[in-house]
Amino acid sequence: MKIGVDEAGRGPALGPLVVCAFGAISITNLEEMGVKDSKDLTIKKREELFEKLTKMPHSLVICQPDRIDNSENLNNLEVELFAEALQSMPDGDVMLDACDVDERRFAKNVENLSNRKCEAEHKADEKYLEVGAASIIAKVTRDRIIRDLSKKIGIDLGSGYPSDPKTRAAIKLLVTEELPHECLRWSWKTVKDAWGGNTPPRPNSSQQTLF
Repeated sequence: MKIGVDEAGRGPALGPLVVCAFGAISITNLEEMGVKDSKDLTIKKREELFEKLTKMPHSLVICQPDRIDNSENLNNLEVELFAEALQSMPDGDVMLDACDVDERRFAKNVENLSNRKCEAEHKADEKYLEVGAASIIAKVTRDRIIRDLSKKIGIDLGSGYPSDPKTRAAIKLLVTEELPHECLRWSWKTVKDAWGGNTPPRPNSSQQTLF
């Protein structure tokens, strides 16, 4: 089995960081399905593939904003999340989409936590279909969470990225209470700027959800 691991939501100022490990029994089957890097697919195609891919072996880790804010740094956190995603996966050849400038260091760090032999490459989601499949599941999962949050809060959160005008407008509305809203990443500069300075220390609550 070929196992690919990728994430969605590293850069946004709100919402979770989602990591998916995907197990490909047949690379040919993924090729015939039209699997590729999620960024190269339309929303409709991603949703169609998501329904098929989630019937295959996979594992999801959903890291909430409070865990992101309380982490030492994002690179170390992603090592932890990638290792966690691999915990429930069967044996196989593991390829990671490297989240560190040093590909080998990232692979080694995940290996040390997961006790699994790993390889890592930058833009692995463009080169390996099993990683592309993982990117699709992670992306669609996060997008659905953001849509659900928008409905629950009653504010269009946009994509969550600081460059998105809808997101920036939403953040301004979500820092008007005694504390910033729990869906925000309090440690992000965009959120601090909207708050008007350093945000208060954030308590830990729900750390992650595994599927």
